[in-house]
Amino acid sequence: MIEIKTLATGSKGNCYYITDGHTPLLLEAGIRFKDIQRKLNFQTRSIKGCLITHEHKDHCAGLPEVLKSGIDCYLSTGTKEALGIQHHRLKAIENKKQFTVGTWTVLPFDVQHDVSEPFGFLLVNEAGDKLLFATDTYYIKYKFQGLTHLMVECNYSQKILDENILSGRTPKVLRKRLMHSHFSLENMKEFLKANDLTQLEEIWLLHLSDSNSNEELFRKEVAELTGKMIYIP
Repeated sequence: MIEIKTLATGSKGNCYYITDGHTPLLLEAGIRFKDIQRKLNFQTRSIKGCLITHEHKDHCAGLPEVLKSGIDCYLSTGTKEALGIQHHRLKAIENKKQFTVGTWTVLPFDVQHDVSEPFGFLLVNEAGDKLLFATDTYYIKYKFQGLTHLMVECNYSQKILDENILSGRTPKVLRKRLMHSHFSLENMKEFLKANDLTQLEEIWLLHLSDSNSNEELFRKEVAELTGKMIYIP
């Protein structure tokens, strides 16, 4: 049984707490550790690790404090070099080379974002539950079997973005960056169609844009496509 808590999501900071009842983990550290502690009622001593996808501040601003608290943090070599942080609890991991943290087996995989070496993560626990976490990517080239939990970015809708550019609400210069760094509703739906969702229990749509998304539209379209429980934090 996997439990998921969103501590922060979006451009101002990202941080998620997951546990299989045995090994609690953080996914991202984009907020201050004191805020992580507060949101978890100061029950953070049992957290066994933190996975970092890339070096943008909204995903790792709290990393130094998380390290100082005694939590091992895992990230790609490229992300580590981009951050320039040295710490004995900072663990460089390799693309498609799995490792274990407590009862989790973690497989990092490459994603598409405008940073050094961004990763997504496939996490499998001893009960066989499979959680996929992918954010800040405009495309996922891999297919996955037997997923039970999906935490995936759904940043914007191409239609809403184009309407906002025409109206002047969104600057034209942002269009190219969004399309080559973030997951649109349209691309995310194609990803869902390409994967095995037979065992999937729930989908978490993450990192929605403040101006180029529509929460109810996204929930409706993904629910109609998959028939699964949809959460939008």
